[in-house]
Amino acid sequence: GNNLWLEKLISKLTEKVYITIDLDVFDPSIMPSTGTPEPGGLLWYDCLAFLKKVFEKRNVVGFDIMELCPNDNNKAPDFLAAKLIYKLLSYKFRE
Repeated sequence: GNNLWLEKLISKLTEKVYITIDLDVFDPSIMPSTGTPEPGGLLWYDCLAFLKKVFEKRNVVGFDIMELCPNDNNKAPDFLAAKLIYKLLSYKFRE
């Protein structure tokens, strides 16, 4: 697809960036365990592509992830949140 919007958005960021991710940004089909699940949210690979590009182009000084509402009957969203943290750390500390 056309990623021009991605480059345009990143060009508007300051050199040092702090990222806050509210998990309800994800589509409820992959992240139903939030306080306010909304249809039409981001999907996994689109979000990762954007975040990876931010880490490549800017100095990410920190990040936080919020609004996971664990559900004992569905553990998959817990793993999504954990994997997201793992991915962001790997983007920051890659060699």
